[in-house]
Amino acid sequence: MATRSTRYSAIPPAQRLPDWIHAPIGNASQLETVQGVVRQQRLHTICEEGRCPNRGECYAAGTATFLLGGPICTRSCAFCQVEKGSAPTPFDPAEAERVAEAVQVLGLRYVVLTAVARDDLPDHGAGLFTAAMAAIRHRNPLVRIEVLTPDFWGGHRDEAEGLAAQRQRLGTVLAAGPVCFNHNLETVERLQGEVRRGATYRRSLELLAAARELAPGIPTKSGLMLGLGESFEEVVATMADLRAVDCQRLTLGQYLRPSLAHIPVARYWHPEEFAALGAIAREQGFTQVRSGPLVRSSYHAGELA
Repeated sequence: MATRSTRYSAIPPAQRLPDWIHAPIGNASQLETVQGVVRQQRLHTICEEGRCPNRGECYAAGTATFLLGGPICTRSCAFCQVEKGSAPTPFDPAEAERVAEAVQVLGLRYVVLTAVARDDLPDHGAGLFTAAMAAIRHRNPLVRIEVLTPDFWGGHRDEAEGLAAQRQRLGTVLAAGPVCFNHNLETVERLQGEVRRGATYRRSLELLAAARELAPGIPTKSGLMLGLGESFEEVVATMADLRAVDCQRLTLGQYLRPSLAHIPVARYWHPEEFAALGAIAREQGFTQVRSGPLVRSSYHAGELA
């Protein structure tokens, strides 16, 4: 089994980024094409809202991860650039058709749909996914769609009631037939409260477990950000927890601080450490693994599929 690298000490976050973190720029004309379609359809992408370091590369390849539910999230996670607020954008029933139009104009064959947390909606945003999937497939039933969802939890005083509602919302999304169900743990259990405000480690694992139970033919996927203060051993233990609920696909990437208002980077992990963790993940039984400083949840998702 691969072992922990001990040659690379933490790089103080105040210094410049390490040499191994360089995002590809991408082709300017292709980038403008995708940005133009997104603007024309009045859509949002996590590429822009989350300041993804790979957006130039992905746009140049003619791909984007669409952000459903508007640009305002009802959660206030400490790592995320997406705007937070208790009064999110009003529900837009025409959003699904605009997403489908963008997919058609761009000629996409693999689409990733994600969403802000919409704890204000009765179904917590499950319908955002099903409506977009239906609209896309109405135009082209051959488009493959991956979903990256929030936990569909919130506002339940009774734990059993909350779990039942979460399971019902999840089932609605899975019944629409995505080719992959993705829900990110984001970080190790010890750091959940500080990093993922409003979400919990256990609920996320239960969501992934329920997805395998409800739709065993749909692969599940999760991702972790490194550099928030976790140890190598904690990452390995977290991967083992994911495998315990039969999560099959994994992404590991470096956390990059979007602004001074967000949680600081504790350290930058070296590519060799990412490679070591990737090797361990494969030994644990993950069937598809992407592990590297610039890897993100939907990075090259179509290739993994």
